[in-house]
Amino acid sequence: RLMVRQVIVTKTKDIDKKLRPMMISMGPCMDPNQAFLVRRGLKTLPLRIEKAQATAIKVANFLESHSKVSWVAFPGLKSHPQHELSKTIMKGPGCMMSFGIKGGIDEGRRFLNSLKLCVLAVSLGGVETLIQHPASMTHAKLSPEARSALTTLEN
Repeated sequence: RLMVRQVIVTKTKDIDKKLRPMMISMGPCMDPNQAFLVRRGLKTLPLRIEKAQATAIKVANFLESHSKVSWVAFPGLKSHPQHELSKTIMKGPGCMMSFGIKGGIDEGRRFLNSLKLCVLAVSLGGVETLIQHPASMTHAKLSPEARSALTTLEN
């Protein structure tokens, strides 16, 4: 079961007084069961994040050394331009990465269709290992030139 929670943090009590009635009327309050599930999940969150980051480092190293991968963007890699900076501002490299498959958009689609463990989806809210192909999914309606201008590569 996926639960998305939100929080509003204000700088002053005046802003809070203005926003609080709207927040209450829109119903962002959890029912007791949701609160229990969130609290239970938070107890193991540090352990799960630690494991996910360790796994992400292994995956990124594997991809970086693979002959069919043209590039990997992941701050946990020493080759990443902000690797040293990321070590000073983050407790870990995170769990998200980008990489390119040699061969362009068609090879990218073939790669995605061959995966068995990743879910082909665009989301940040679940616990599944997700993968997406911006050129054929979120940015599919853009021309190759427009995607290139957004630094969304074909691969």
